[in-house]
Amino acid sequence: MKMKSIPAKAYNTEAETLFQQAIGKVKPVKVDTIHFGKKVSKPKSHSHQKNHKKALAQFHFSDEFEPNLNKQGPMKYVRADVSSFEAKNLRRGFYRPDLILDLHGLDQQQAKQEIAALLYACQKEHAQCICIIHGLGSRVLKNKVPHWLVQHPDVMAFHQAPLEWGGNGALLALIELKDKFNKD
Repeated sequence: MKMKSIPAKAYNTEAETLFQQAIGKVKPVKVDTIHFGKKVSKPKSHSHQKNHKKALAQFHFSDEFEPNLNKQGPMKYVRADVSSFEAKNLRRGFYRPDLILDLHGLDQQQAKQEIAALLYACQKEHAQCICIIHGLGSRVLKNKVPHWLVQHPDVMAFHQAPLEWGGNGALLALIELKDKFNKD
């Protein structure tokens, strides 16, 4: 039995016809594209409010400050006037984070600003425990985040997070709330 070869062009046309018959009428799909480069202008009152909040949330973290932190074992810190037992409570998962900040994809300057804003938000939101996910990567943020947190007066203690909150790539921090309506 000799097979007759069908030209590719005729085969494609025949296949398309069979496909159209099998599917029936179709509606073309609208292609939605997202352009990340375009910026949408916001009302000036909103941007003014945002700048005001941003100014309030600024805290100057020094990059030159080198605290005397534990080089062996997990990263931890307890302020002098706070019980060392609080670091153990953080390690054991006694505290659950009220706010979580993920620093993946940020450079040092952006990370500093986000941490300052987070610490400001802790007072507004009455968040006593926070989780800062710095990741591992090239270890730049892993090394810098503890140095910055030690400098802030509201940070009472921090400890490497338990595995459920990021383990070696995150810190749990205990924040001192300034007002009398502390969250317990």
